[in-house]
Amino acid sequence: MRILQLGKFYPLKGGVEKVMYALAEGLSQRGIDCDAMFASKDGHTEDIQLNEHCHIYVCRTILEAKATMIAPTMVTTLVQICNHYDIIHVHHPDPMAALAIYASGFKGLVVLHWHCDIIRQNKLLKFYRSLQNWLIRRADVIVGTSPVYLQQSDALAQVQQKCRCIPIGVYETTPNPALTQRLKERYAGKHIIFSLGRLVLYKGYEYLIEAATYLPDDYVVLIGGTGYQQNHLQELIVSRGLQDKVKLVGFISEDHLGAYFDACDLFCLTSIDKREAFAIVQVKAMIHAKPIVATDIPGSGVPWVNQNDVTGINVPPYDSKATAQAIMDICTDQQRYQRYCRQSRQRYEQLFRMEDMITACQQLYEEMIKS
Repeated sequence: MRILQLGKFYPLKGGVEKVMYALAEGLSQRGIDCDAMFASKDGHTEDIQLNEHCHIYVCRTILEAKATMIAPTMVTTLVQICNHYDIIHVHHPDPMAALAIYASGFKGLVVLHWHCDIIRQNKLLKFYRSLQNWLIRRADVIVGTSPVYLQQSDALAQVQQKCRCIPIGVYETTPNPALTQRLKERYAGKHIIFSLGRLVLYKGYEYLIEAATYLPDDYVVLIGGTGYQQNHLQELIVSRGLQDKVKLVGFISEDHLGAYFDACDLFCLTSIDKREAFAIVQVKAMIHAKPIVATDIPGSGVPWVNQNDVTGINVPPYDSKATAQAIMDICTDQQRYQRYCRQSRQRYEQLFRMEDMITACQQLYEEMIKS
């Protein structure tokens, strides 16, 4: 069988693109022909031969608008090559990819990977809705990353019979014992609370900073990542006099990431709406057997990933005081803390290993072709 993964953003930007790339790489390493087509993030065109079973097409983008890449060559290229494939696996939301499939006239099987609803770009959705609805009808199977998101997405209400959950898989992070030790020494005597993500509004970092005001002085909050809210968040830290308790540590490379998870006592996620559909960072915390405090976002997969009172505690979005209380409840109860640590790692091994995600997609493709 021959598969094409279809999506946006190359070089890789966010979780959706990383899942798409991981599937192409993982399946091709198993000897399955699985190519990938991206819209270029920086406007260039490129053809990459990842290995003998995977070719990556990077299509030139002429404009980025509302997180949508306008890449006409994605349409023309797909028209030329679509008949080489048995299955096109398109990653949503991506209006350009949907348009490319529609215009290509592809007659084969389609998997629609529903990573999240379109929430912020309501004006765009008015124009895109008819194409989105066509793609939902056209898809032979719709894959979601959590059962909660599939069941509670209004757009998928009428097609539940062709929906299937395949949780996102994550590779184990690389340990960095030397950096882990330096972090522990730098914050000796303190409970290290770690958070990681783009510094954007829906991540809710202002509520994590506010939560720090309710934490005792033997707690320190480390926030990794960059984004347009960085200056605003730093100003908030200074205005609340929290410079010793909250640190914006900036971009963390993959080589260093494992050390932050190993050094921390607890991982905290304070996202506020369904744009946070899954939160892969929670799974990374589970790899390191860390308890999690996350937000109970209605309709999102976030509180499904972090099972309440199993791998941690889920608190209401926007509630800084409840967030702080949950952090302290976990860190001051060693029996509960150790139970969450153990169950966090177990949940990763049961549901979120990369190999399991790749296997589930391979089995799905094989079933589709046989039927």
